[in-house]
Amino acid sequence: MHKLFSLALVLLTMSAVAQKTTFTHQDSLKGSITPQRAWWDLTHYDLDVAIDPEKEFISGKNTVTYKVLEPYQTLQIDLQEPMKLLSAVQNGKKLEIKKDGAAYFISLKAKQKKEALNNILLKFEGKPVVGARLPWDGGWTWQEDSNGMPFAANANQGIGSSIWWPNKDIPYDEADSLDLKISVPKGLMAVGNGRLIDSSKTEKTATYHWAVKNSINSYGISADIADYAHFSDTYKGEKGDLKLNFYVLKENLEKAKEQFKQVPLMLEAFEHWFGPYPFYEDGYKLVEVPYLGMEHQSNVTYGNRYANGYLGRDLSGTGWGLKFDFIIIHESGHEWFANNITNKDVADMWVHEGFTAYSENLYVDYYFGKEAAADYVIGTRGSIRNDRPIIGTYGVDNEGSGDMYYKGANVLHTLRQLIEDDDKWREILRGLNEQFYHKTVTTAQIEDYISKESGIDLTEFWDQYLRTTMIPELEYSIDKDTLKFRYVDIVEDFDMPVQVLVNKEKLWIYPSANWKTQSFDVSISEFQIDRNFYIESEELD
Repeated sequence: MHKLFSLALVLLTMSAVAQKTTFTHQDSLKGSITPQRAWWDLTHYDLDVAIDPEKEFISGKNTVTYKVLEPYQTLQIDLQEPMKLLSAVQNGKKLEIKKDGAAYFISLKAKQKKEALNNILLKFEGKPVVGARLPWDGGWTWQEDSNGMPFAANANQGIGSSIWWPNKDIPYDEADSLDLKISVPKGLMAVGNGRLIDSSKTEKTATYHWAVKNSINSYGISADIADYAHFSDTYKGEKGDLKLNFYVLKENLEKAKEQFKQVPLMLEAFEHWFGPYPFYEDGYKLVEVPYLGMEHQSNVTYGNRYANGYLGRDLSGTGWGLKFDFIIIHESGHEWFANNITNKDVADMWVHEGFTAYSENLYVDYYFGKEAAADYVIGTRGSIRNDRPIIGTYGVDNEGSGDMYYKGANVLHTLRQLIEDDDKWREILRGLNEQFYHKTVTTAQIEDYISKESGIDLTEFWDQYLRTTMIPELEYSIDKDTLKFRYVDIVEDFDMPVQVLVNKEKLWIYPSANWKTQSFDVSISEFQIDRNFYIESEELD
């Protein structure tokens, strides 16, 4: 089903897609809080779709419920071609629609009164974009299983959920809840987010009603279609019993029952580090799809061939990456960072990917120890290119560099060393998920929270690693009993301390842009920089 792509190629592709030197009107319409978006607060989607895998066609309706924050009479809804918005109706009256690329501006007839709770009915249809290589380019994929039965799914993190249904396609505003009704040809099953409320069948179709009680980002809403086999389990977690449901192709049922034993292990590790799974009310699902996988909220999708590693490979090159199934661990880690804590602007997507790439390291830490975890995260540095900053451009739907994954993870690993208190570090990670529970955030909020809770002014630290491509380089020289050192390639006032080993003694030094010297009682016969700090070094003559 998949070609074996290296992570470097994957991240390069993501970076190339995101990298732009100029931005268009459409970029602004998609990526900014336009006046036609700002005045209303999304509260609920009632999405009812009929999906025909044979024709690769989707039709349906979406009732959008919203609260009026300030009176305004034009509402922006997003839907990408070749999908078509057929009509918009409020209070039984058909509304005028003006199309501007993927944005539809709907003129409302009823006066929009502050604090009012209103809804609008949207009807749509079309053949959605087919993704050539999900999940990275986004869209739908229409495949068949070994028995010739349809096997279809969507992934649309980058391209946007409006690739197949009309919605407010910007991450800052999430629906407080969701009803998702999916009709498919009889003989198939459709899996969506949340819990299965009801199912019904006619002579030709089967309809599945899924409901999400928690807030949900639009790209996390998905529909997965196949002739699925189902099994379940219960995880006894920090908030009680968590229902686990698994949907896989029938031919893979026995392999799945064995491989998916890692799910309770993942939950135990991540609840330890990050706090309770954020969506107990909606349960946890792992669903087989015909692509690698994606972090769809309470409906994590899986296509890693029932093997450990990333398509059987260890991305760290250390061996530790073969101790776990990458997709189960990574995509589930997004339940905390992406689905619980969500970026307001995709420019801050490192909050999703950096923390989740770091979660791989913490999984290793929980089960194999701190040194194994250090091996793993340091091993992933080989994938870092430092081509662009890992924060993108705001307001234009622009992601930062693909380095947001493993540069982000190594930045957090370095920060753990600076805090020098693993209990406090764990409290900070759990505190983030409590403080920003079911919220959308900015990088600044994350930075400020960690700085405050750690008691360290991290202003220059964040600027250095998130907003430049420079990696601090420690230049040093040794003359008998004297160590001379300074930082180069740094932002102004960057002065991060670093641990070193001098004659087998571990100690801190405090470099800055200016040369400093430190003398010892005996000649320096051994000098080594702690590998856990993400810096470079050069010994000068």
